[in-house]
Amino acid sequence: MTGADIKILIVEDALSVALTYQSWLHKDGLEAVHVETGKEAVDELTKGSYQVVLLDLQLPDISGMDVMEAIRKQQIPVTVVVVTSTGSIKTAVDVMRAGAYDYVVKPAAQERLITTTRNALEHEALQTVVKEIAKPYKNANLGGFIGSSLPMIAVYRMIEAVGRSSASVFITGESGTGKEVCAQAIHNSSSRSQKPFVALNCAAIPNDLIESEIFGHLKGAFTGATSTREGAASAANGGTLFLDEICDMDLNLQSKLLRFLQTDYVQKVGSDKLEKVDVRILCATNRHPQTEVEQGSFREDLFYRLHVVPIHLPPLRDRDDDVVEIADVLLAQIAAEEGKTFKTYTDDARSRLMQHSWPGNVRELQNVVRNAVILNDGEVIEANMLSIDSVGPREQLEVKSEPSTTSGDQPVLQVELGRPYEDIEREVVEATIAHCKGSIPRAAEILKLSPSTIYRKRESWSY
Repeated sequence: MTGADIKILIVEDALSVALTYQSWLHKDGLEAVHVETGKEAVDELTKGSYQVVLLDLQLPDISGMDVMEAIRKQQIPVTVVVVTSTGSIKTAVDVMRAGAYDYVVKPAAQERLITTTRNALEHEALQTVVKEIAKPYKNANLGGFIGSSLPMIAVYRMIEAVGRSSASVFITGESGTGKEVCAQAIHNSSSRSQKPFVALNCAAIPNDLIESEIFGHLKGAFTGATSTREGAASAANGGTLFLDEICDMDLNLQSKLLRFLQTDYVQKVGSDKLEKVDVRILCATNRHPQTEVEQGSFREDLFYRLHVVPIHLPPLRDRDDDVVEIADVLLAQIAAEEGKTFKTYTDDARSRLMQHSWPGNVRELQNVVRNAVILNDGEVIEANMLSIDSVGPREQLEVKSEPSTTSGDQPVLQVELGRPYEDIEREVVEATIAHCKGSIPRAAEILKLSPSTIYRKRESWSY
């Protein structure tokens, strides 16, 4: 995008301030249009193609928050940077929740304003690319997955790619992120889709029974074996065997599983006979498998035999607007199941859904929506109907790390060990923000977090 293609809107009622911003932007090769009121801003954004809007919160007619609400409701494709005289964390959190990309505190420094505007332009360009990539996945049936955020598009593409192969896939992710849904989607997109998909949770079966569950047993092979039983591997013959929470599997059984993977033969418990089966193995864990290998609880040779194609499922807190999209689908499903008339959420309820960090991921979101539907009546879910546990503020603790040094061009932060993880996390986050000259979005990019996650963390640290 050339400078001539870039359009920036300055919404500022103080003419002298607006002219200063225009002058700075012009010197940096950027042209900007200025309006004084919120209504003019909405009208201009509606009829014009702007990439970035520099928005003051205190306007003579309506507030900057009202302008952002209009942008959201009309789905105007523009990146918002709030320029405000209120530099509190609460204001930062509020504007980020309302949809702002970043904010600058008045009086704005020239370098800060230019850098933030350039970052916002890069963000808008990236969003345009993401929207084009996401088009084929919008409202598509992707094996039960909902959402078209960039992290999930990467997952969808991986599923499509590995579905055409017969390679083993190792799925990782926190509990509730949809690992079995991912496995089912891989199976459905493969040439084995017409054959069985058999799922087995290794953590839910006692160690003395899991071998029988996988490979089967003969009648009388052990106490309680009153009949011969086919195992999951044989039941999945021609199809896919999904082993969930595989890192919970006993080491002795891991060696038998490895032998099965190498030979394609199963041996029932109590039998001397080998039976050939044809299955594709998919496995999953909510742990870090390489750490399990290092600690000796998971066989290294089995790890490399299974870890041919890794797929990591992102937590819900990193999936941006997918939270609301999933909540909408869940509301329709659960309301129908419970015979209720709920159809949508208030804006405050949607904001609350976006604010929560969802440590239990989609499973937790499902429980929250079901709870609200069961305990209330009406057509609209309000914010006070959502039973979401809020994270209380943590006490500020003194930072005791060594001063930052540099190694080459990259900054180095020396962190004193023996302290709670929360304190170390806070120190790393704040040091990264300082390195990015106060830019939360840039720090979020480095830390692989969403900006809203960083704002939530800073709010909880009681600034």
